[in-house]
Amino acid sequence: MCNNNKKYKYLITFAYDGSKFNGFQRLKDTKTVQGEIERVLSKINKCQTNIWGAGRTDKGAHALGQTAHFELNNYINPKDLIKVINNYIDKFIVIKNCILVNENFHARFSVKLKTYFYKINIGEKTPFYQSYMYQFSKKLDYKQMKKCCKIFEGPHDFEYFVSGKRFNNNYESIIKCIKINKRGNIITIKFVGKSFYTYMIRNLVGAIMYVGQNKITLQEVKNILDKKIEKRLPTAPPQGLYLAQIKY
Repeated sequence: MCNNNKKYKYLITFAYDGSKFNGFQRLKDTKTVQGEIERVLSKINKCQTNIWGAGRTDKGAHALGQTAHFELNNYINPKDLIKVINNYIDKFIVIKNCILVNENFHARFSVKLKTYFYKINIGEKTPFYQSYMYQFSKKLDYKQMKKCCKIFEGPHDFEYFVSGKRFNNNYESIIKCIKINKRGNIITIKFVGKSFYTYMIRNLVGAIMYVGQNKITLQEVKNILDKKIEKRLPTAPPQGLYLAQIKY
C-alpha cells in the first residue's frame, strides 16, 4: 500500500460487460473487474491501490452504474482521471464519472438505494442475446408474474431467497419496489432497494418466472417468504442481470 499522510479520495461510476470477466471481486490469477481497475490505478498512483465497490456482481452479470472509491497520493483533476483510466483500462470497462469525496465516504456503507434490472427473452433464441439476457424462449404468464413482484415488495426476511449463509444470520431487507415491463419478446424486471444479498435477485427472478410457468402458486410463494414452508426455487442465470444505478 502507499505511504503518504495526505490522501485524495475519489468515487468513480463505471460500466462493464460482465461476460468478459470472472466476476467483480478480485481473484488471484484470473481476470476480474476489481482486479483490472486496481491494476490501472496502481500504475497511476505508483503503488498498490485498492478500490472498494458498492457491491459485487456475479460472474457473467453486468453493470451500467457500478461505483467504487479509492485513494490517491496526489491530486488529479477528476475529468483528467477519467481520461487516463479509460486510456489504459480493458476495453470492456468504461469509467463514466469521477468526483472527489470526503474522508468519511464509503462506496458500500454510504449507499441509500441500488437499482438492478433483469432481462429475459421469451422469443426465439438469438446469438446476439446469449451473454446479455436469459434466453428462456418460452411463453410466461405475465399477469401472474406482475402479481408475484408485489409479494416481494417491502420489508421481509429473505432467507429462502438468498444463497449460502450470512455470517450474522440476518436476511432482512427492504425492497422499495419491483417493476416488470414487457416490450415485444423482452421482459425486464427492475428491483430498487438498499441491500441485496448473495444471488438474492437471481433467486427472486427464478421465483417470479416459476410463477410465470404456473409451476407454483402465488400463495406458495408467500408461504416460502413467510417461512411457513422451507423450499428453494430455481436461480436465474447471471447473464440477464445488470447493476443499473447506485444512489447516495
